[in-house]
Amino acid sequence: MSTRSILTLTAAVLAFGAVSPAYAQGVEAEAAGNVIGQWSIITAGFALGIAAAFGALGQGKAIASAVEAIARNPSAVGDIRFSLILGLVLIESLVIYVLLISLILFFGNPFTA
Repeated sequence: MSTRSILTLTAAVLAFGAVSPAYAQGVEAEAAGNVIGQWSIITAGFALGIAAAFGALGQGKAIASAVEAIARNPSAVGDIRFSLILGLVLIESLVIYVLLISLILFFGNPFTA
């Protein structure tokens, strides 16, 4: 796929995503207090997406660095592997914490009555 087609597809998905909530609203007006609940759910979704994306980038960089370190010094495989697994666990735990907070905001919304 070319870069132009990827950008066009991304723009179309973003446009449809921005327009679709307008058609999902009910006939009667929503209460003003419910706006905070709606925005907390939207924010939780974005936070989860961002955490997952940057967590994956961090894990990829960690694995690439570990493979490079093992290639430079094969005798230190055990130490490098331990540090790699510990780092991957810590990176993944941050994403799991964001998932937990997002699930709390989705199902047990503390901002609504």
